[in-house]
Amino acid sequence: MNTIPDIIDALSVSDSDVERRLRTRLAAAADDAGLLDVAYRTVDSPVGSLLLAATDRGLVRVAFAGEGHDAVLQRLAEHISPRILRAPARLDAVARELEEYFRGERTSFDVPLDFRLAKGFRREVLTHLPEIHYGQTWSYATVAAAAGSPRAVRAVGTACATNPLPVVVPCHRVVRSDGSLGQYVGGAAAKSLLLTLEAAA
Repeated sequence: MNTIPDIIDALSVSDSDVERRLRTRLAAAADDAGLLDVAYRTVDSPVGSLLLAATDRGLVRVAFAGEGHDAVLQRLAEHISPRILRAPARLDAVARELEEYFRGERTSFDVPLDFRLAKGFRREVLTHLPEIHYGQTWSYATVAAAAGSPRAVRAVGTACATNPLPVVVPCHRVVRSDGSLGQYVGGAAAKSLLLTLEAAA
């Protein structure tokens, strides 16, 4: 015989299931109608909860919990479009590649990227970061030279600190000339964990 707590638990699961199905149908309908400009979802990872957001061009944002996911979504609404919806299916490939990366089974990402949140020299810097191979690090000065502006070391630091696609675009592989970690949008512990993960592979 079911107890009251059992019935409440069953109702909770049922409501959650219905809500999930409705959300999925809404996201699919919005996408089909061309009304979904930014899809997002969150995934758990060894560096905490990550917010993933994508446009029809590709992955546009990866955000650490410390950045405030609600605040990040608000900025996406302001800078890209207010037509934002939780639509996990559009980000399945990204979520899968991140899982493979954190298991040590993937050394680079193949998903399309949307760099519209980075402008000018910052964007130029980001396009060079994937040249830093898995398990390697470059100094800020080396990245500046690769981007064609050897004296722009500080600007490289700013580009890395404001990278809208951390982990996928590997700004964590950029360190100071003396080998110390430097700043990281996800925090020093996250940067250290990512570098340790890659060094162990």
